[in-house]
Amino acid sequence: MVRTIIQLSEDQAAALERAARRRGVSKAAIVREALGMLLARERSDPAGERAVRAAGAGASGLRDLGERHDDYLAASRV
Repeated sequence: MVRTIIQLSEDQAAALERAARRRGVSKAAIVREALGMLLARERSDPAGERAVRAAGAGASGLRDLGERHDDYLAASRV
């Protein structure tokens, strides 16, 4: 393993300490697990997939937007 130094906020350090105590593992084990989860998610979630998931995340309030999108775009240019 490679030794790495990180800086945490006071709140992060306290939460890390509590999590390690609660689970009965080292703080390093918690950090390795969290980092592993983050990196796995980034590897399996390229930007294109995130964009597709984001589509439709906002509510326009227009029930027929999917059908009349060209009309709405044309009206917004006037």
